[in-house]
Amino acid sequence: MTELEHDGGKTAEPRLWRDNGWTARVIKNEDDDGWAVAMTPDGQVEPALVGPWTMGRDKKNPKPLDSAAFNTLVKTAAEFVRRHEQQLHAALHQQVVITHGAQRVCVWLDIEPDEENPSAMLRATDASGELLSQARVAPSFKLTRASADAWAESGFAAEAVRKE
Repeated sequence: MTELEHDGGKTAEPRLWRDNGWTARVIKNEDDDGWAVAMTPDGQVEPALVGPWTMGRDKKNPKPLDSAAFNTLVKTAAEFVRRHEQQLHAALHQQVVITHGAQRVCVWLDIEPDEENPSAMLRATDASGELLSQARVAPSFKLTRASADAWAESGFAAEAVRKE
């Protein structure tokens, strides 16, 4: 049975624990003589987090996993995954607020990271949320206060942001 095919039951071995949607595997640290622990969410092939693991009393073998350590590792790995997802969301959905004339304008960049055909949409809304303009832009478009100001100064012309 492979990592992806395990039956979902609990496993509690000195170097392998499975429970609560996670697998903790104590592995040899390839960078030195120590040990590491890899935390892999169920259904994933690659670990979400790999960190150092404590040596046992004999200073050669790893300390066995236990319930308290496993629960701490699950909490740490889940928080790491959550922060990564938040950073990805922030990178794909950006917002800048500018003043254009006497009006407060929110400029939004939403990137669709499709492997074959990535795309991005730039939108400007007024203070009440009403759409002022939108334009397709390259997924590499850099939304900054300066680029938003330049778009607004052009009258929100699509050509002003497509040159990026």
